[in-house]
Amino acid sequence: MSSIPQSLEETVSQAKAATQRALEAGCQRVQVEIVLPEIALEAQSLALQFAELFESYGSGLKILFPDTGAAALARRDWGETVFKVTDLGSSRTPVEMKLSEDDEVFLVVAASAVEVAQVEKLCNWAQERDRPVILIIPQLENVATIGIGYAARQLRERFLSTLETAYYLRPFEGGTILRAYPSRWQVWLEKEEGYEKIAEEATKPIGERLERIIMGAIANNPDQENPAVAVPKKTGVLGSLQQFLKALSS
Repeated sequence: MSSIPQSLEETVSQAKAATQRALEAGCQRVQVEIVLPEIALEAQSLALQFAELFESYGSGLKILFPDTGAAALARRDWGETVFKVTDLGSSRTPVEMKLSEDDEVFLVVAASAVEVAQVEKLCNWAQERDRPVILIIPQLENVATIGIGYAARQLRERFLSTLETAYYLRPFEGGTILRAYPSRWQVWLEKEEGYEKIAEEATKPIGERLERIIMGAIANNPDQENPAVAVPKKTGVLGSLQQFLKALSS
């Protein structure tokens, strides 16, 4: 049963286990979303931890960063590695030029909306060869939620909808959204002692749907004093993870 992690270390452990389950179930396009403002600063560290899942692949693992600078920094910091490190390319150097038939599994690190076209090409190339792609802390949520017009709708239907979320953690004021494959999407509210799961959904609960879930839980709990979700005076998962991130960066 999924539970709310209390540190980044515990979060990564949950995410790795969920990713492994998704891959074993046959998922080929997997994403791990840890939605915290500071998490992108730990992209390199997270990539190295997830690389441990694929040690058996040796040089068949390829880790791709958004740009040449990030890839070069990782190569410098990591030194010699069995796996390969590169970038997603650009319009002048398409991602296909970065790929090899010897590549067996791909980790894409912190790709943003700017790189979404290259990520889609990578996923299509990998699918033709029956090879998995794992997106670590992708920054694609804005494309999915605020993109408007025909092109954005096509992108969602053609590509973004094909990504399986193996792990998702997003704290909000007074609670957390959590998904760990193969569990459903869960909404947890912070209490004086720990957290209480108030809902399980088949799809990600966001916007008005999330508001209705929270207000419904409050209506069914007459002891809840604050209709805007009373937040206990304790750190909670968001504060705990932020403290952990600061400790890593210091």
